[in-house]
Amino acid sequence: MKGSEAYRQAGVDTEAGARLVERIKPAVRSTARAGSAPDLGGFGGLFDLAACGFSDPVLVAANDGVGTKLKIAIETGIHDTVGIDLVAMCANDLVVQGAEPLFFLDYFATGGLDEGVAAEVIEGIAAGCREAGCALIGGETAEMPSLYADGEYDLAGFGVGAVERGAVLPKDVQDGDVVLGLAASGFHSNGYSLIRKVVADQGLSYSDPAPFDPGRTLGEVLLTPTQIYVKSVLAAQRETGALKALAHITGGGPLENIPRALPDDLAVNLDFTDVSVPPEMRWLAKAAELSTHDLLATFNCGIGMVCIVSPEQERSVSETLRSGGETVFRIGTVSSRQNDPVVVTRPPSL
Repeated sequence: MKGSEAYRQAGVDTEAGARLVERIKPAVRSTARAGSAPDLGGFGGLFDLAACGFSDPVLVAANDGVGTKLKIAIETGIHDTVGIDLVAMCANDLVVQGAEPLFFLDYFATGGLDEGVAAEVIEGIAAGCREAGCALIGGETAEMPSLYADGEYDLAGFGVGAVERGAVLPKDVQDGDVVLGLAASGFHSNGYSLIRKVVADQGLSYSDPAPFDPGRTLGEVLLTPTQIYVKSVLAAQRETGALKALAHITGGGPLENIPRALPDDLAVNLDFTDVSVPPEMRWLAKAAELSTHDLLATFNCGIGMVCIVSPEQERSVSETLRSGGETVFRIGTVSSRQNDPVVVTRPPSL
């Protein structure tokens, strides 16, 4: 018996894997940027840092996944957006350090390789890379029939960026600085175990019209990809040089993520009066009977990225971010810390 046939009978189709590599090459090449050589097939991806124009760079690395949002993609058969989520979760973590994302690698694990599904996912990853300005220089497709059920898959992503040594964020945050919030596109990629439980408890199907948006199915809304803030934030920093700190609002919500950008002696006072909490989040809060504290400690509450700037630079930074396509809210100020690092003076309106 030939080795490939024996392996196929064990549940692994090496020929399908080879066909997938050929199929995704155009998507991978579409992510090319200065420094990259995005050709698949080697043992490792190559990247020429010297070609990027940095004078004294510090490398920044991040890795993440998409979580149980993947279960909704699998159940609905909508696979072309979770790859964007995968890139977003890493690229947004890089930019909060002031870093420009340079390259990305993915890990796709499945019980049995479906070339069509895998291609959709990886093409989504390539779309996310183009949006973040980073090159997809490699990855791994693992077929493990004894570990994953048929039709199931998991994703992990790994991103590397660079920032000039003197421009690493956060820096120089002071009492009196202004806190700006950039609108989220939805739940992003957090809290989906709770979301899925609420959907089940409500007796809903992902093919049903969304209770808060009858023009779309519930699955379509819940699979809205995570906003990628990279290009707008980098443009604002390059044009103004005024960003002091950034916080990517992921799992743990504003309460847990904003303190990561603050010195130990400072706090933020948050005012959500002007923030538009997404309707799907308001629906979930009501259906799950979440307290305001629970919502703020779990979800982004409509704000996916936080920027801290001086009062004198608020206008110029806001205008630059808006010109980059972001919806910007003034959501608070920095003050001396008394007890908690985040004080919510006016919580989100639900």
